[in-house]
Parts: sequence; structure tokens; C-alpha cells
Amino acid sequence: MVPSCMFCLIAHGYDKKPEIVQKNNELVCFRDINPAAPHHYLVIPKEHIWSCFSMHRGHIDLVERMVEMGKAVLRDQGITEMKDIRLGFHQPPYISVNHLHLHVIAPASQISKSLEYKFIPETDSFVTVSAEDFPY
Repeated sequence: MVPSCMFCLIAHGYDKKPEIVQKNNELVCFRDINPAAPHHYLVIPKEHIWSCFSMHRGHIDLVERMVEMGKAVLRDQGITEMKDIRLGFHQPPYISVNHLHLHVIAPASQISKSLEYKFIPETDSFVTVSAEDFPY
């Protein structure tokens, strides 16, 4: 844990401000404070990983578990159409918190026009994770 990291504080229960939607021994999911769509969540690992640039092949399973949690949260919220979701990571320098976090957004077709530019798939700023690659 990095004591100066806002997401580390949330992940370890020191910051109670965001509503924790789901958690386990490795991951925490909470609502984004500036939602881009009706359902916008962040899934973070409890382990401090600076960004997607800090990841390596050994993190593939972690990303799979992050996606799995994000999709489970959407299902719990009544989202059944998994083709209209967007999952992805911002890349530096386009991140506001230096702690790995997966954006889970639904419906993607309802992303706010004023925030749409931040979540354009496969751009320099936003790397998407395909929901079809993780069918669970």
C-alpha cells in the first residue's frame, strides 16, 4: 500500500467516501465520482500497481479477474446486454490517479457527449479490454 495513493486508501478501507459495490481479497469495485454513463465503475487491485505501463504478462490473470468483477457488478445492476459496455484502462499521461483502475461503463451507447473523448477505444489515451474475450 502507498499511503499517499487515494485508491490504496479506498482499497484498504481507510477512505469510506466512495460506495464500494463489490470487493474480495484482491480487488475493489466502486462507482466513479465523475460518471460518463448511467453505470460507471472502477475496479482496482488492492496491490498498488502504478498503471497499465507497469504490467507484464504475469498480470493477465489479474486483468481477467478485474473484468470478471466488473461484468458481475453490471449484471448485479441489471445490465444484461454485454455488447453495449466499455471496459478499459487509461494510459499515462491520461490518468488522474496513479493506481491501476479498470473503467467499467454501461451502456456505452449512453456515454456523455462531454466525456466521450476520454473513452474512445484503442486510442493513445484509452486501451480497451474486449468483453467478448472474457465470456464469464
